[in-house]
Amino acid sequence: MTDRKPLGVPFESWIDRQIREAEERGEFDDLPGQGKPLPGVGEQLGEMWWIKQKIQSEGLSMPLPPTLALRKDAEEALVQARGARTEAEARRIVEEINHRIREAIRTGLSGPPLNLMPYDVDQVVSEWRKARR
Repeated sequence: MTDRKPLGVPFESWIDRQIREAEERGEFDDLPGQGKPLPGVGEQLGEMWWIKQKIQSEGLSMPLPPTLALRKDAEEALVQARGARTEAEARRIVEEINHRIREAIRTGLSGPPLNLMPYDVDQVVSEWRKARR
C-alpha cells in the first residue's frame, strides 16, 4: 500500500482497488480477533474513550497533577503506616509523608487545591497500637 494514487483516478476507487488487491493476496487472513465480536460494541463511549483505551492497552498510567499525586501518596502512606510491622516503622512512614505535605504547603504545587494537612503522628501510632491488641 505504498503506491501513490495515480493522477486522474478517483480517490475512492483507488482505495477500493488497494483493499481488494490486499484481500486477494491474503493480507487480511489470520488477523488477531478474527471471528470474534469487536470489544466494546454496544457500550457508551466516553469523551476520551480512545485515550483511555490506549493507556489501558499499553499498561500506562495517567500522570496526575502534583497536588493530586501527593494526596494519593498520602492516602497510601496512611495505609502503609497502619500495616507497618513496628511502631517505629509506622511513625517513620507518617513523618516522611508529613514532611512532603509541609513542603508542598510551604512552596505550593500546581494543580487543584491540595486540601491536605499533615497527619497527627501520635494518633496514627495510637490507632496502629489498638489494631495490634
